[in-house]
Amino acid sequence: MDVGELLNYQPDRGAKRPRGGGGGAVGGDEDTRGGKQQKGLSARELARYREAAAGTEGGGPTEDLTGDKKRILEKLMDQDEEEPEAEPVDESSVKKMILTFEKRSYKNQELRIKFPDNPEKFMESELDLNDIIQEMHVIATMPELYHLLVELNAVHSLLGLLSHENTDILLLPNETCWSVVDLLQELTDIDTLQESEEGAEVLIDSLLEGQVVALLVQNMERLDEQVKEEADGIYNTLAITENIAEFRPGLCTEAAQQGLMQWLLKRIKAKIPFDANKLYCSEILAILLQNNDNTRELLGEMDGIDVLLQQLSVFKRHNPSTAEEQEMMENLFDALCSCLMLSANRDRFLKGEGLQLMNLMLREKKMSRTSSMKVLDHGMIGPEGADNCHKFVDILGLRTIFPLFMKTPKKMKKTAASEKEHEEHVCSIIASMLRNLKSQQRSRLFNKFTENDCEKVDRLMEMHFKYLEAVQQADKRIEGEKHEMVRRGEILDDGMEDEFYLRRLDAGLFVLQLICYIMVEISNSGISQLQQRVQQILNLRGGSVKVVRHIMREYAESIGDGKPDEFKEAERKRIMDLVENF
Repeated sequence: MDVGELLNYQPDRGAKRPRGGGGGAVGGDEDTRGGKQQKGLSARELARYREAAAGTEGGGPTEDLTGDKKRILEKLMDQDEEEPEAEPVDESSVKKMILTFEKRSYKNQELRIKFPDNPEKFMESELDLNDIIQEMHVIATMPELYHLLVELNAVHSLLGLLSHENTDILLLPNETCWSVVDLLQELTDIDTLQESEEGAEVLIDSLLEGQVVALLVQNMERLDEQVKEEADGIYNTLAITENIAEFRPGLCTEAAQQGLMQWLLKRIKAKIPFDANKLYCSEILAILLQNNDNTRELLGEMDGIDVLLQQLSVFKRHNPSTAEEQEMMENLFDALCSCLMLSANRDRFLKGEGLQLMNLMLREKKMSRTSSMKVLDHGMIGPEGADNCHKFVDILGLRTIFPLFMKTPKKMKKTAASEKEHEEHVCSIIASMLRNLKSQQRSRLFNKFTENDCEKVDRLMEMHFKYLEAVQQADKRIEGEKHEMVRRGEILDDGMEDEFYLRRLDAGLFVLQLICYIMVEISNSGISQLQQRVQQILNLRGGSVKVVRHIMREYAESIGDGKPDEFKEAERKRIMDLVENF
C-alpha cells in the first residue's frame, strides 16, 4: 500500500449480505455483531493523517508527516495480531455507552449550531460521535437490552442523526449517517430480533413512532449511487426496511405510504446499469405487495403497473444475462402478479397493453415465458378477469396458448418451473376463458377444441387420467396414515384434515379439478362432437362419469373463498348445473 492509497484508505462497511455487480461492497469475514471494531484506521486517525498530508502540500514540515506515516504503517502491520480481550458487556456498561453517545451527540449538535460556517470547530466532536456509534454495535448482540435504547432516548437521537448534514466536511462526508445506518441494520437483523421478542417489540415500536421509514427514504433521496459508499448506504438502508417488514408484516402499508413505494418505483425505472441495489429494490417491492391490497392500490395509483411492464419488456426478446438479473425479473413478475389480485389494477394492466406484452413473451420462447403465463393466469381468473379474457382472444391469444396446452415445453430447467406448474397455469387460463367469455369469443374457443379431429380433447383426457392417477395414489397414502393414527388412538382434528387436503392439492388435485371443469364445460357447449369424444375416451380407458362428478362437487364446495356469499352460491349453482348435465 503506497502513500496515495493510505491517504484515501477507508475501512469497508459490511453490508447485510454480499453485494454483487458494480459499485457494491462485499462484507468482511469479521462478525460486526460480535462487538469488535472494524480493523484498519479509525475515523479519527484517518482525519489526522489527512490533515498532516494537507499541511505538507501547503509547504509544511515533512518530519511530522513522516512520523505519522510510520505510526499508521505500524498500525497496519499489527492488524493481524490478536486484539486485547474486550471488557465484559452488561447492562451497566451498555447504559454507560448510551449516555456517552447522548453526551457526544448533544455536544456535536451544540457546536454545529454555534459554528455553522466553521466545520473545523466541530470536526473533533464529529469523530468522537462516530467512534461511540461504532462501539454501540455490541448492543446488537444483546436484544434483551434493547429497552435501554428506548428508555434512555437513544433511538430518538439515532433517528435524528439520519438527517445529519456534514457534506461540507471534505474529510469524511456523511460518515456519521452511514454509521447510524450500519448500526440500525445490525440492531434490526431478523435473527437478532427473534432472539428476544420482548426487546424487539420495544425497539420496533420506538422506530415506527419516530417515522423511521420516512427518515430513511429522505436520506436515500439525497444520495449519489455513483459514489461507492453512498451506494452501500442505500443497500444497507433497504436491509433495514426488509428486516422490519419481515418482523412485522403489518408495517408494509405504513412504509409504502411514507414514501418507500414511490422511491422504489423511481429507483427501479432509473436508466442506470443493473446492480445489486436494483435487485434489492425489486425484492422489497415484491415484499410490500404480498397479501396487501392497500399497497397494491397505492402502486396502481402511482402508475406502478406501467413501470413494471416497461421494466419487464426488456426480457421480451432477451434473456437475463446473469442469475442476479434473472432473480430481479422474477421479483418484478411476482410484484405484477400480486398487483393483479386487485380488480382496479386489472383495468390498468389492460389499458397498459400488458396482455399484448405477455402474449409476445409466450411466443418468443425466452426465460420470461413461464412467468408471463403466470401473469396471464392472475389477470384472467375470476369474474374480474372478463375484460382481459375477451381482449386475449381479440389479440389472437388462442393461437399462443393452445400449442402450450398441447405440449409442455421441455426447456424449463433454467426457470426452475415444474411440468405441473406449467400445466396448472395453462388449464387455469383456459378455464377462466370458459368461465368469462361470451358470444363470438366463446364460440372461437370451442372451435379450437374441434380442430384436427378434436386433438385438444384427446390431450385434455390424457391429462385427466394422468392427474387422476396421481391424486388416487396420494389418497391411498393419506387413508393409510389416517387408519394408522386411529389405531394409535390419535385424534384427527381440523388441522390434520387441512394438512391432508393441502397434500392432495400438491399431488395435483387442483389441476385435476380444472381439467374436469373444462371437460364439463365443453360437454355442455352444445357441440355434440365434443361431448361424444369426452364420453368415448372415458369409456375406452375405464373412466367414470361418477368420478368426474365427485371431483366437481368437491371443487364447487371450495370455490369462491374470500368472495361475497351471493357470488359463492351463484357460482356453485352454475357448476352443479353443468355437472348434472354432464
